[in-house]
Amino acid sequence: MTTTPERDRVPNDVLTSVRKSMNLSQDEFAQGLRGAGEELGEPNDASKRLVQRWESGRTRTCRPLYARALKQFTGRAPESLGFAIPMTRVHSDGAGGHDMEAGEVGTTSAVTSPEPETQGEYAGIWLSRYEFYSSSRDETFNCKHHVVIVQHGNRLTAQSLPGASTNPHSPLSLDLSVDRNIITGTWTEQTAVDGYYHGARYHGAVQLLTEPTGRRMTGKWVGFGKDFDVNTGPWELRLLDRSTGRASVERYSASPE
Repeated sequence: MTTTPERDRVPNDVLTSVRKSMNLSQDEFAQGLRGAGEELGEPNDASKRLVQRWESGRTRTCRPLYARALKQFTGRAPESLGFAIPMTRVHSDGAGGHDMEAGEVGTTSAVTSPEPETQGEYAGIWLSRYEFYSSSRDETFNCKHHVVIVQHGNRLTAQSLPGASTNPHSPLSLDLSVDRNIITGTWTEQTAVDGYYHGARYHGAVQLLTEPTGRRMTGKWVGFGKDFDVNTGPWELRLLDRSTGRASVERYSASPE
């Protein structure tokens, strides 16, 4: 297990957000991974301490044993849970040949640029609402999700709560950065297998402006459509609860009105 130097550690807010969206403590998440390992016939020793190492950024990668358990338990590949993707680098061995050196994508360099100035606190549970026009149905639709936002500095990670959308089988996630009152990032939504779009995965970009109160973000999304044309539409998030504790998560794990 490789430990990231303290100066280079970046908390894995994606994993934290996904865990909270599942309404699980770190210990319960570890128990779930052990159960997933048993289901796969690959027992593991996942513990609360291991989950803490992952979420703190102390350990940025996971062994294949845990990668398979994570996919089984969360339905997500490690790279979509904020883990660095292992890769290899080829270099000359100085003797006319080449060696491969293990590395990881996203390793922090020794020289880093200053982070943009941040403003406000955004952690909490929010109501996300966006609109899109369906050309095949000639109708505009509103999609709502209750999402939990985890914040670290100028980075925001949002994950929809289970069953907390107008279509309960379409999980939504956002990866955002804050620069004063401007929020920019990407979004991903996996549509319901039994829905109109038959499980298609859509993704794109979003830019939002925050109101001075810090309780509302409004802007627009951009993304490709069913026919691979580029579309856009309004997107809004409204703060519902500053808490991301278990009671709040349970309260909003239901379809928005």
